[in-house]
Amino acid sequence: MAEHAPDSRTADPDRTARAPSGPGRPKDLAKRAAILQAAKALFAREGFAGVSMDRIAAEAGVSKLTVYSHFGDKESLFSESVRILCEDMLPDEFFKVQADGTLRGQLRHIAEGFFDLIVSDEAIRTHRIMVTPGQADQSLRRIFWEAGPKRTHDSFVAFLRTAVDEGHLEIDDLDCAAKQFFTLLKGELYSRMMCGVCDQPDADEVAAHLDATVEMFLRAYAPR
Repeated sequence: MAEHAPDSRTADPDRTARAPSGPGRPKDLAKRAAILQAAKALFAREGFAGVSMDRIAAEAGVSKLTVYSHFGDKESLFSESVRILCEDMLPDEFFKVQADGTLRGQLRHIAEGFFDLIVSDEAIRTHRIMVTPGQADQSLRRIFWEAGPKRTHDSFVAFLRTAVDEGHLEIDDLDCAAKQFFTLLKGELYSRMMCGVCDQPDADEVAAHLDATVEMFLRAYAPR
């Protein structure tokens, strides 16, 4: 059940920090960052249901009303924390076609960023919460999907579309090709980590896996 914001008539000791301009603004941004940092760590460690807005506020060093003033409810804060985690490790710049870079090099760069993201401790723990019965309801899984995997998928589809338009790739179904690329990248290594049967894989093993994935993808979709 959603945690709703407390009565807005309650005095807020942080009200001056939320001014739209002036000296209070940098303090406001710092508090938002602190809230997100606390939320990311707590959600990943203890799950959505196990973390209250009071706990997040205390961890961030702000009032609960300040948390609500930034994010509205716990679901919105969870969504933003997932989005920020993905954006921090796989920023939009990864998916911009570079005029001075080779397609192979750019695909390899995206592959490395994606793999680093999905095998990070925060991502592994959050994903386990999503697939564990009783830990997340359908609406929360939808929030996770929209904020994380879907955003990454849509960004890569846009990248592929540009590469096709410029004649570097030949793809009839961009959506399918994007799914194939990310599924190949996960591979056995990710499955082993999700099952808890291995720790972080060896760097050489990861490099070989990423190189093989990019090579297979290019062989499938290089212009004929």
